[in-house]
Amino acid sequence: MLTPIFNLEKSLNAILYIAHKLQRKDFHKIFKVLYFADREHLSKYGRPITGDTYIKMINGPVPSKIYDIFKAVKGDSFFSDEATEYKKLFNIVNDYIIEPLQLANLDFLSKTDIEEIDNSLLIYGNLPFGEITKLSHDYAWASAIDDCPIDMANILREVGQSEDYIEYINDFYITQKSICN
Repeated sequence: MLTPIFNLEKSLNAILYIAHKLQRKDFHKIFKVLYFADREHLSKYGRPITGDTYIKMINGPVPSKIYDIFKAVKGDSFFSDEATEYKKLFNIVNDYIIEPLQLANLDFLSKTDIEEIDNSLLIYGNLPFGEITKLSHDYAWASAIDDCPIDMANILREVGQSEDYIEYINDFYITQKSICN
């Protein structure tokens, strides 16, 4: 299974960037905008923006580590005591609304990261809950087991990438992990 490396700083700044641009700043909307941006970026450039692992949940893909961060800020996590730094970036209001406290530091986001996030915001940012949920119930989501990781290879298949490209990306991440460990 393709498993990119999670990029905390990039992810936090992507959240802040998205939260400042959305009307409805709830977990669900942010998760879906990120999912579609990560999916397209992975397909076009061979890497996702966040590097997070998406989990199949009832209302669509959920970025695992980002969700853990949100729960920690909210105080609903084993790691809540470690959320001090995150609480400087955003608050959680009414259990599921992100209130950004800072602007995103765009030095952490590449030009292509911002382009794909902007494209995702344009296409999905104003969609109602049910519609964006339905769109996120794609091949990759449907192929996963409930509450388990969505295979990044299936995310690439969803957007029509070839098996050769998927194998190339997989080999790249295997090599990257062996170098980084």
